[in-house]
Amino acid sequence: MTEKFPKMYYAENPDAAHDIHELAVVLLGQKMSFLTDSGVFSKKAIDFGSQLLLKSVEFSENSTLLDLGCGYGPIGLTLAKVQKVLPTMTDVNLRALALAEKNALKNDISVDIFQSNLYENVTGTFDNIVSNPPIRAGKEIVHGVISGAFEYLKPNGTLTIVIQKKQGAPSAKAKMIDVFGNCDVIKKDKGYFILQSARED
Repeated sequence: MTEKFPKMYYAENPDAAHDIHELAVVLLGQKMSFLTDSGVFSKKAIDFGSQLLLKSVEFSENSTLLDLGCGYGPIGLTLAKVQKVLPTMTDVNLRALALAEKNALKNDISVDIFQSNLYENVTGTFDNIVSNPPIRAGKEIVHGVISGAFEYLKPNGTLTIVIQKKQGAPSAKAKMIDVFGNCDVIKKDKGYFILQSARED
């Protein structure tokens, strides 16, 4: 039976025909290069939300970072290059992960990249978790990013996500307060909210 709709970027194996492009961009003052393809999120440009998240966080050098739902890698790889964090990057989308691995090599970054549906294959704890969650996958997935983060953060570690107000920022903030007991809106621009919670043990 043929599926009525094509598999989206949050599917394990997108079925869109390949259409590889290379993006040459400057993020946080650093020249970066990314291969993109059909079937991954924001293939034609680094999306505004990811850029805003990058501008909103400042992590310590050599701190550990989990980029959950990394796509082809713009957030985790840029933070590794500029802020010298130690990144772990995961996604459910195998096409995106293959691109992320190539992009790590293109930008001379050492990174641990593997497939995981939310936190399914994640082990250990991290100083910080970042995510530009796949809104189109639904509220359950977005809230799964939030609810699962607590046990994978070290004490005083932070979860930072980007989400549009019209696509659920208020409910995401409420969920973060429910899970962590706190949530700050650390930046707002063009309807996008950067939300951050800390694990306060």
